[in-house]
Amino acid sequence: MSVTIQAAKKSFGGAPAIDGVDAEIGPGEFFVVLGPSGCGKSTLLRLIAGLETLDEGHIALGDRPVSGPGLHVAPEDRKVGVVFQSYALWPHMSVLDNVAFPAEAQGASRRAAREAARRQLETVDLAAHADRHPAALSGGQRQRVALARCLAGGAETVLMDEPLANLDPHLRNRMEEELADFHARSGVTTIYITHDQREAMALATRVAVMGQGRFLQVASPQELHDRPISEEVARFIGRAAVLDALAEGDSVRIGPFTVPALPNPGDASPAAPGPGRVVVRPGDVRLGGGMPARLSSAFYRGGQWEGLAEVAGLTEPLPVTSDRPIRAGEALEVALRGAWLLP
Repeated sequence: MSVTIQAAKKSFGGAPAIDGVDAEIGPGEFFVVLGPSGCGKSTLLRLIAGLETLDEGHIALGDRPVSGPGLHVAPEDRKVGVVFQSYALWPHMSVLDNVAFPAEAQGASRRAAREAARRQLETVDLAAHADRHPAALSGGQRQRVALARCLAGGAETVLMDEPLANLDPHLRNRMEEELADFHARSGVTTIYITHDQREAMALATRVAVMGQGRFLQVASPQELHDRPISEEVARFIGRAAVLDALAEGDSVRIGPFTVPALPNPGDASPAAPGPGRVVVRPGDVRLGGGMPARLSSAFYRGGQWEGLAEVAGLTEPLPVTSDRPIRAGEALEVALRGAWLLP
């Protein structure tokens, strides 16, 4: 089911939590809303689910309006399932009964509800655990039970509220793979909110970076990283230096460097000449054969080293990576391959 959000607004105590959000989310998409705490992403999820009412704007699920002026369809009538951090499973019920419960609550017979539950447990590869209780399952398995419950209850859209936030880092990696597999198997439209950019980049077909109640940019993970449209997005996604620059046709001058301006896909025209700001990612920096630099910091991140290289004439250090050990205070040379000139 597609999800359409138009000019959505919601305030609490006069302070805007959602301030004019627009989005078109296609059927079967894995759409991630990424932003820091307090940016409005949980409120947006609750608005889509029907757990909050809009102050202004419209929300439609498929061709059906569900929120708007004088309109508020109840959560249970939206065919939307919500997976919270806690998973909210009933500990006294078996896995099968947990998954069957929503359909029974909506009036389905016990037999029909359990048949639907068994089908969805197959989807999440938990049919063999149907008779167990949640306490006998791992955290990842409990999450899959919550997902199966959404599907068995007729959900055509699944909303996920920071579902990996309570897991240890090594479990998060495994659960990212399981969530991607669930999405591929079910084909259900998924809207996923998180503050963790690593999760967002790993899972999403598109990411909406959110700040102060608004979508700052909506794009594929690669486009967000390589072609941010603002300094705020550039600094939030990945590691970057954002530097003063001077555009000169197809090149850009950044302190002592003159490098090619990275092209905008689909637009071959050079940037207008004049001052601007550029984004430099670690992949744009090469160690050796360039300008003198000194490392102000260096850290081992497992598989490679990361550091910051200070260069005379630049207003902030360049982010660098290295396969060999590097040390804070080390003198070296750096060169730039290119830079992304902010619009």
